[in-house]
Amino acid sequence: QVQLVESGGGLVQPGGSLRLSCAASGIIFRIYGMGWHRQAPGKQRERVATITSSGSTRYADSVKGRFTISRDNAKNTVYLQMNSLQPEDAALYYCNVHPPISNYWGQGTQVTVSS
Repeated sequence: QVQLVESGGGLVQPGGSLRLSCAASGIIFRIYGMGWHRQAPGKQRERVATITSSGSTRYADSVKGRFTISRDNAKNTVYLQMNSLQPEDAALYYCNVHPPISNYWGQGTQVTVSS
């Protein structure tokens, strides 16, 4: 059974930082590309960042230069370091393999950006 468990969200002030983690089980993690996505209330889910099995990364324009995706294959974990957070970054953040598989979505981790 595949499980992707996100953690690390919380409340942060504008300009602050958070590091999200996504622990994977039930898959051969090292062979999959991975991605982070987010969904704000009333908006569609959007892809934020992806990382291939070999470590190549891509970012949405809205987070480029502020967010960094990375992976640790020994820990079956993908990370999202988020710096210079802004109110528009507030959302429920999810990880998935890339391209996403619909059955693999987890519960997500909430990020709130507010002063």
